[in-house]
Amino acid sequence: MLVAPYRVGVDVGGTFTDLVLVDARGAVRALKSPSVPANPTEGVLAAVELAAQSLKSSVKTFLTNTNLFVHGSTVATNTLLEKKGAKVGLLVTEGFRDSLEIRRSIRENVWDHRRPFPQVLVPRYLRLPVKERMEPDGSVRIAFDRDSVADAARVFAEEGVEAVAICFLHAYANPAHERAAKRELQKLLPNVWITASSEVAPMIGEYERTSTTVVNAYVAPRVVPYLNRLAERLGSLGLPRKLLMIQSNGGAISIDEIGHAPVSLVLSGPAAGVGSLKFFGKDTGSEHLISIEVGGTSCDVTLMQHGAVSMTDQIVVDGYHLNIPAVDIHTVGAGGGTIASVDGAGLLKAGPEGAGSTPGPACYGRGGDRPTVTDAQLVLGRLKPGPYAGGAIKLDLDRAIKAIDTHVARPLCLSVEDAAAGIIQLVEQNILHAVEQASLEKGYNPRGFTLVAAGGAGPLHGPATARLLGSPSLYVPRLAGVFCAFGMCNSDLRHDHVRSWLKDLDSDKASSAAVLEHAFEQMQAAAGEILTREGFEGNSAVLQRAYDLRYFGQQWNVAVECPSTDPAVIRASFETVYQRLFGYVQPAGAIEIVNLRLAAIGKQDALEIAQVAPAVSDPVPHSRRRVWIDRKMGFADTPVYDGTILTPRQQLVGPAIIEEATTTLFIAPGDQLTMTDAGNYRVSIARAAAAA
Repeated sequence: MLVAPYRVGVDVGGTFTDLVLVDARGAVRALKSPSVPANPTEGVLAAVELAAQSLKSSVKTFLTNTNLFVHGSTVATNTLLEKKGAKVGLLVTEGFRDSLEIRRSIRENVWDHRRPFPQVLVPRYLRLPVKERMEPDGSVRIAFDRDSVADAARVFAEEGVEAVAICFLHAYANPAHERAAKRELQKLLPNVWITASSEVAPMIGEYERTSTTVVNAYVAPRVVPYLNRLAERLGSLGLPRKLLMIQSNGGAISIDEIGHAPVSLVLSGPAAGVGSLKFFGKDTGSEHLISIEVGGTSCDVTLMQHGAVSMTDQIVVDGYHLNIPAVDIHTVGAGGGTIASVDGAGLLKAGPEGAGSTPGPACYGRGGDRPTVTDAQLVLGRLKPGPYAGGAIKLDLDRAIKAIDTHVARPLCLSVEDAAAGIIQLVEQNILHAVEQASLEKGYNPRGFTLVAAGGAGPLHGPATARLLGSPSLYVPRLAGVFCAFGMCNSDLRHDHVRSWLKDLDSDKASSAAVLEHAFEQMQAAAGEILTREGFEGNSAVLQRAYDLRYFGQQWNVAVECPSTDPAVIRASFETVYQRLFGYVQPAGAIEIVNLRLAAIGKQDALEIAQVAPAVSDPVPHSRRRVWIDRKMGFADTPVYDGTILTPRQQLVGPAIIEEATTTLFIAPGDQLTMTDAGNYRVSIARAAAAA
């Protein structure tokens, strides 16, 4: 029996909407409901209805007893990916009309000269100049011309523009002209959404700032009305508190505060994994974690050191550069729906193309006939045929065999089983490389971290990935299949503030300790007002300072957390991070402060781990089935355990299959599984075990 009040996290995915319910004692219930891509609100409400039914309660009673409702949504991301955003106009400083299309003339892959850049979201005839110009120090070079804004507004009205982005040169240093232009547009175009770069991304970097502002204008008229409708529906059904959204920075934000910058929701779902990592870190006994969250289309890798995740403000979504604070997540196309194929040279490929939720893997029987990772797992016996997720899908073994045989096995002259094993091995190599890029390439040794396998498909690949890394152990949360939804229930509120500085650390008087302290105090005053509005004061309101730094003459910044304003302390902190990243420092090198950063965090009461009664007997399998172990052993009769009835301190040795409510775990011969005191899985990896 669950006890109110409840915390609720809802993560909308392409196939399922995950809902996690946590009661006042820390007991957890996870549910999955089919998503409704055409109307995400209905998908969320269907999940809420399912949760109420599981409590034998009405929706109104359930929501009335909910004191925290956090939502993660792919609406902003999908709007951008599917090119279904608003018609956008752009106001720029005269002479800079084409900056958005010129970009930085840098290719992500320098060897790929033929791949086209993504389409420009604002065509040239809607990128209109305004007579004005600021200097880098914020002084006015050319006065603001109100008439040029009026001329642009007439064009926007005639063309049916739904949103306008304003990005003037050096507005990060002085936003006066952008604010004046916005006031004019609000009078002339009262029904048009207006976004100014100084509000969304007030930092140096003309192209990234413009791109971020345009994307914000592009998604806002689609995202904000959806969120408002959802909040109104939940409120009318009994939810007493404001709906919270998960941002790309891993923190939550109220529906009232997100309206001006919905672009910060583009990593809304995956970033919620931070909350889960913080929670499960207590059960693992480690503050150094690397999570691999493998879902239907991708694998998201996140690194946590000393209980804090790496952050970035440079992310790329579908080729569009965004300057927003975000959890540093490395993503590769390696999920259950990743499509396997054979290229013209006779080489096996896995991804990056995915089957999505429709038609999905061939075994779903929804019209897809191309083999995916899920089909391979089914052929190898690691997944069982039949219904999943309460009957929402049904896995058809014959369809999986046919797809792999047609598209992989026969072209490579292999058996279906060998072809399926090859698909899994290739995908696990891709996951391995993703972990290495998130760790080794940033100066971290992954063997010093606990690997956390999450997502619906992560526990199937986790043991092999840990073995390839040389990691001695693996941790699998029982809630792996709803990892992000659960993380939402353990997420703090967070607002990130940035101020461009661009001054020398040592020789510039403007970077003295006193001047920096005054600048941070101004930022803290603004941040404190927001936290107070959100209901956080005293010890629950935390302010964290950081800097973007670089050696003079370099282009890229290094983010450094440092509470001090003493230049010597800042230099020492910078050199520590720089040494880890690049292997050297310049002891007497001139350092520039590019940006000042302040994270304003509203601390929620942390979830406590609910203790489970320990085992009184050894685990007993509920069935056995033929499972492909590796190339040496082939198929073997393997015990299958019901994970929902396993209890703390029980142990078993692989090979074995553990079937959970939201995921399946495969452990290889010699791997030893131990149930933790909180009822999760810790796997000691056998060094000598072979890859699949």
